[in-house]
Amino acid sequence: MRLSFFGATTLAAMLSINSVSAFADTKEITIWSWNIAAASLKTTLEGFNKLNPDIKVIVEDLGNQQVYDKTLALCAAGGEDLPDIVQFENFEAEMFWNRFPDCFTNLKELGYTSEIQAKFPDFKRVELEVGDVAYAMPWDSGPVAVFYRRDFYEKAGVDPATIKTWDDFIAAGKKVATANPGVVMAQADFNGDSEWFRMISNEQACGFFSGDGQSITINEPGCVSALDKIKQMKDAGILTAGNWNEKLQSSAGGTVASQLYGAWYEGSIRSNIPALSGKWGVYLMPSITSDGVHAANIGGSALAISNGSKNKEAAWTYLNYALGSDEAQISMLKGFGLVPSLLSSVKQPFVEETQPYWGGQKVWSDILATLPKIVPSRGTAFQSDADGIYKAVQTKYFAGGYPDAKAALDDAAQQIAVATGLPIAQ
Repeated sequence: MRLSFFGATTLAAMLSINSVSAFADTKEITIWSWNIAAASLKTTLEGFNKLNPDIKVIVEDLGNQQVYDKTLALCAAGGEDLPDIVQFENFEAEMFWNRFPDCFTNLKELGYTSEIQAKFPDFKRVELEVGDVAYAMPWDSGPVAVFYRRDFYEKAGVDPATIKTWDDFIAAGKKVATANPGVVMAQADFNGDSEWFRMISNEQACGFFSGDGQSITINEPGCVSALDKIKQMKDAGILTAGNWNEKLQSSAGGTVASQLYGAWYEGSIRSNIPALSGKWGVYLMPSITSDGVHAANIGGSALAISNGSKNKEAAWTYLNYALGSDEAQISMLKGFGLVPSLLSSVKQPFVEETQPYWGGQKVWSDILATLPKIVPSRGTAFQSDADGIYKAVQTKYFAGGYPDAKAALDDAAQQIAVATGLPIAQ
């Protein structure tokens, strides 16, 4: 039987209404992220949607600087047009809470209880909370390690287990370069980042600011020894300039023997250079002295919910799953090397497994064993000011503009004091 035009129209209308009602309760949330962090979030979606089929999660990889710049501009404009969820690096986060306290939601209002907070280490939460307000939930941490080419070290007769100090690293670097023409020991982003200084100074329990964020400590002995050692490495020719992309290119092209980074760099190497499986290994970062601490943190992120989000409850549901469940955290560790901050996750069986890409080494067991030794390094609301001043001073110091590292960092401390109004620690 053929339907009349009226009947067909009515049926179509009914189907349309049913289709709309079927999707009426579906909520869509968007996340701004970058690089392997964005890729790792995508690994959580299958598990999340099994539990929450009515929430669609869109992960946008904008790049690190783009996320920072756009979030800064939009918060300054009142917070409109921000996505539901934004990724922050811990050390930059306090600047946002300080300047734009109303741009992001207090997660405690959505279900971030003290019991959930206690699942994370204090050093990951200190920069994310102001008084009774929790602006973001901890994600990953960045325990520092040396990622190295086994074949380059072996050809030079260098056993990484013997590299205990940075002087050992310099000596090994010279051997590696001699045995492998065209290969440099390591790279640092001297032009665009303070990464090596922040890693080695953190290892020496020093940083731009004191632990309470109330004074400037960049010119204290631990920081001075860090900058002095970096210059020694640079002058020795074992440490050359390279930004993020150049480091990946050098690692893939076989022109660098080591990369010093947070553990999240494991995923960058493994996912970008699959052909070199088995040729890479990991060892603990050297220290200034043979009996020094071989542990530091760099990077590590958190997720925050914008105040303008129309789906805050759905966004919180995703945060609590992605950052608060072992299932999601281990999926990100397996897929892209994002090191969990969730304390229960580091006790999961996968952490103790050998990793084929890394020559059968138990890399996660080795790296995560350093977490209890890491001294918290405070970013404060003035992180970007201090970082910019430090990078300019570093450039001038490397060019011979200061007699020594102490004079360089005394100048940096004075400039930071003028820019922030904070006192230099005595």
